[in-house]
Amino acid sequence: MQQTIYEPSDAELEILQLIWELEPVGVREIYDRIVVKKDVGYTTVLKQIQRLTEKGVLEKEEKGGTHLYRSLVQESEVKTRLAGKVLEAAFGGSALQMMMHALGNGKTSEAELQALKSWLDQQMQQDSE
Repeated sequence: MQQTIYEPSDAELEILQLIWELEPVGVREIYDRIVVKKDVGYTTVLKQIQRLTEKGVLEKEEKGGTHLYRSLVQESEVKTRLAGKVLEAAFGGSALQMMMHALGNGKTSEAELQALKSWLDQQMQQDSE
């Protein structure tokens, strides 16, 4: 897989999220999921996907007359770069402040908080070993 350093726009990230979840996936399925959330035209989504392909972010394959797309950028790398950028720009590099802000928004479920607690417990164990 190509190691591309890439920072997507918000619209590109929305498309990439769907591609990472569904790949290989066609434009119609991506469009059908996006249009539920916002008013956007099919050709707009198609053009964004074409641009992502031209940038080397996506690859296209033809299967049964349908163009299917896959990501050439790793989800974890893109998310790490975006989180790092927000961490530095908005929270002065403080991961604690960023997490407290994110978790304090009232949208965190009990299951998410429990998963975070388990993860923190694991981190503490690893650090003490």
